[in-house]
Amino acid sequence: MNKWTIVKAMAAATAAASLATAASAQTRGVTATEVTFGMPTDLSGVAATYGVSSSNGVKMRFDEINDAGGIFGRKLRVIVEDQGYQVPKAVQACNKLINRDKVFAFVGPLGTPMNNACFKEQFAAGVPNLFPLSAARSMYEPYERLKFYGAASYVDQIRSGIEYFVKTKGKKAICVMYQDTDFGKEILEGAEIQAKKLGIKVVETAAHKPTDQDFTAPITKLRSAGCDLILMGTIVRDSIVPYTTARKAGWNDVTFLGSAAVYDLVVGKAQGMEGFYGMGLTEMPYVDSDVASVKTFVENYKKKFNIEPNIGAVYGYVAADLTVQGLKNAGKDLTLDSFIKGLEAIKGYKDIFNGPQVSFGPNIRQGANSSFLAEVKGGKWVRVTEPLSF
Repeated sequence: MNKWTIVKAMAAATAAASLATAASAQTRGVTATEVTFGMPTDLSGVAATYGVSSSNGVKMRFDEINDAGGIFGRKLRVIVEDQGYQVPKAVQACNKLINRDKVFAFVGPLGTPMNNACFKEQFAAGVPNLFPLSAARSMYEPYERLKFYGAASYVDQIRSGIEYFVKTKGKKAICVMYQDTDFGKEILEGAEIQAKKLGIKVVETAAHKPTDQDFTAPITKLRSAGCDLILMGTIVRDSIVPYTTARKAGWNDVTFLGSAAVYDLVVGKAQGMEGFYGMGLTEMPYVDSDVASVKTFVENYKKKFNIEPNIGAVYGYVAADLTVQGLKNAGKDLTLDSFIKGLEAIKGYKDIFNGPQVSFGPNIRQGANSSFLAEVKGGKWVRVTEPLSF
């Protein structure tokens, strides 16, 4: 081999290495040894119990993968940023993760208005939004190839619940009590859509602010309207207080039903909540669960974080596990495009919490739309039905 042949060979090798380096640099958040994710969530605000537990769930699943050697030799890292469940803080947190940390994707970001506020800049930077802790339809509609949501929306959930109570329990006078927020209006719209489909009317509505403390007036208004099924666009405290107010007033012949937003350990444990209904997506993480994999999860979570998990921990763990499935499907050459195809290749996925089967596709960004009816019995949530859909 002469001098010029050697020089040409060295130049070719250098060029090839440069191209590989350039290709790697083009995939933000990805190196040969690591994939970095971002998680803007609430660690200090009104939804901190969900934010802390869901971020723990993500870390737990990523740690399990890392302890087993990672995915194609890459370890998974998540940078958690506190947004305090406030839109301005959420925008700041998203900006940091996108522009300073250069994350590959967001996993399990929390809150409907907070996610909505970050979408424009996030998608412009090519950062996917994976399995947010919000069941608003904006998490997967309108179609955006970087949006992935794995479960039934609030609208899906409430429609399924209405279908069940009208057709199997003979409910006729449905009403809606809801937060005057984007979330609450999803419940109202779901009720209106399903009522129209069933040929009945929404008899009465009552809106409130998330900060309201006294619900005597709205309960009196709904009782006067003769409601026999009240759909609750509420979360924790604003589910507990109206329900106990109604029961203390002797209004016992009406059914209260909330979305998965009420399916919370705190709501189930609260005094006076016996007989309250909610729509569930997965098993509640009780240490004495009949599902062996759930019991194991609870034990491992408590050992790792020295606290018992709530439903947020379940959602975080599932979000991380679905992300892992997408990474595995993407193969060793991880790029944004290969990852999107890897997520779209998920078919018939089942989590360890007895949740619904999840499947995506080239034009499918909502992985499932079924939920089940659960009831508070003896201070715990108990499944009443198999998965329902409308």
